Amino acid sequence: MTNILIIGATGSVGQVTRNYFLQNSNDSLTLIARHTDRLRNLNADREHVIAGSVTDPAILKQALAGQDVVFAALSGDLPRMAQALVDGMDEAGVQRLLFISSMGIYNEIPASVGASGNLDSNPMLSSYRRAADIIEASDLNYTVIRPGWFDSGNDTDYQITHKGEPFGGHDVSRVSIADLVLRLAHDPKLGSRDSLGINRK
Repeated sequence: MTNILIIGATGSVGQVTRNYFLQNSNDSLTLIARHTDRLRNLNADREHVIAGSVTDPAILKQALAGQDVVFAALSGDLPRMAQALVDGMDEAGVQRLLFISSMGIYNEIPASVGASGNLDSNPMLSSYRRAADIIEASDLNYTVIRPGWFDSGNDTDYQITHKGEPFGGHDVSRVSIADLVLRLAHDPKLGSRDSLGINRK
């Protein structure tokens, strides 16, 4: 059994990943959310809920106690959140961080996929890139995950690309992202200190 901290548990990727872990593992989940009333059908034997924000040091310290893996699927001020995570995890001695970013932050999307989604042409990606840079500069055992556009498909038919490789496709199911997160959470060497693109084959 692995102790997993899910930050951003009420977002679309966070919710799907939480359910995927409940269905496909015996892991213990701690869920951080600003609006905990959005969390439905909690499993009292395996889930613990903490209300608050990742940028609150006291909340983060409480949540990190005893954790093996942190999964963050966040929105908002991503660089600030990434720095808070790095600092909090260093203080707590928790090493494994799985962090959702976005495709295009390294200008890795080829024209055949849709190069207009790259950082150079889409300034909205700059906060994702800055957050990734903060995490990559840390000493954590991180994996930055760069998904294509999320959809509600139930498939796990996906491919992985590494930093420096062209991105492979445009979209991906949330279930595929959850499957990758589950694999990464249980194999500390998989994707270690790497940035992985994920898209539907």
